[in-house]
Amino acid sequence: MTTLTDNRRYDLDWLRTLAFGLLILYHIGMYYVADWGWHIKSDSSSTALQNLMILTNPWRMSLLFFISAMALALAQQSSRRLSLFSLRSNRLLIPLLTGMFIVVVPQVYFEALAQQLIEPGFISFWWQYINPNTALLPEHHSPLGLLTWNHLWFLPYLWCYSAIVLLAAPLLNALAGRLQPLPGLIALLLAMAVLICSWYFLRQAYPSSHALLDDWYNHAKYFGVFIAGYLFALQGNWWRSVIVFRRWLLLAAIACYSLIIADRNGLFDSLPPAFGESVSGRLLVGVVLALNHWGWILALLGYAGRYLNRPANAWDKQGKVLHYANNAILPWYMLHQTLIIVFAVWLKALALPVAVEALLLIVLTCVGCWAGYELVKRFWLSRWLFGLKVRLPAVKAEYAAPVTR
Repeated sequence: MTTLTDNRRYDLDWLRTLAFGLLILYHIGMYYVADWGWHIKSDSSSTALQNLMILTNPWRMSLLFFISAMALALAQQSSRRLSLFSLRSNRLLIPLLTGMFIVVVPQVYFEALAQQLIEPGFISFWWQYINPNTALLPEHHSPLGLLTWNHLWFLPYLWCYSAIVLLAAPLLNALAGRLQPLPGLIALLLAMAVLICSWYFLRQAYPSSHALLDDWYNHAKYFGVFIAGYLFALQGNWWRSVIVFRRWLLLAAIACYSLIIADRNGLFDSLPPAFGESVSGRLLVGVVLALNHWGWILALLGYAGRYLNRPANAWDKQGKVLHYANNAILPWYMLHQTLIIVFAVWLKALALPVAVEALLLIVLTCVGCWAGYELVKRFWLSRWLFGLKVRLPAVKAEYAAPVTR
């Protein structure tokens, strides 16, 4: 079977970094965009911002799942599955618990405070938040009381998908071998068909909840993307085809995005309402949505494979940036939304012009993530809690020496 597993894929490292950077900007946009619910909202909102955010909304999280699955497929070629499962568990579940008990708390606090559901007092709120039997805000309870993972929902989903795929790895590897003669275009059509079926049959019945247990539309979408990413990584011919046809994929993605924006802005209002409700009409919409989704993902993968898959010298500027990003990306992801909310609350009281406020919010969030990572990486316990590689404290010689009699 032809694979591209001989060397580290630096293009995947760059794509993952860019995707998480995009996520930070997207969540800052959620503070300002009109009509879309979020934890807190700015007094200055923009409807036009919706069109820009819809550019990435349908595929940004799918891209992260796709890249994560590709990395898992490449890693299991040279590592034992049990070791990979242990590594992913440690790097996903421990940070998830850290996030739920510590990092996410200010998000819940300021959201409840903004809605005038609680009285000021962060410490007293935190004690109620970590108490699964709390009587505070019972209408907002989950099975764990007020405990929530908010933006960290990606971590439990990724852990579950990784565990399932590692268990099924022998079957998936055998399937990848059988799929090798399959042309890339046919594979793309199959991936689109899976997404169209998920959208057609599950989206209305199971709207997005990020609650894991009842989120069936998102599971069909993201787990399908995860399986596709795993199989894609083991197909050298598909990967090369994406690089070759990257321009066509980008044009298709832009065309579909343009149709989506045109529809949102009423350009198709002259069509009979019955058309949009018919099977053929809904299937046509599904095709546009699926091609938009996969077009952007594969176009980005193609351009990254063409221009970014170069060994990063640790001593040059780009190499240092990538080395930093590979280590810092998880703590930045964990911290960014909490920092956005905390700084947004602080800036809101200053009543600055919205352009100045938004720029400051971006800068403060990035500086806060940088400072948070610099602090986290210096202690073995905080490294473990935030999913970094742990260097255990050295044992003093008098305690490490063997006992002799």
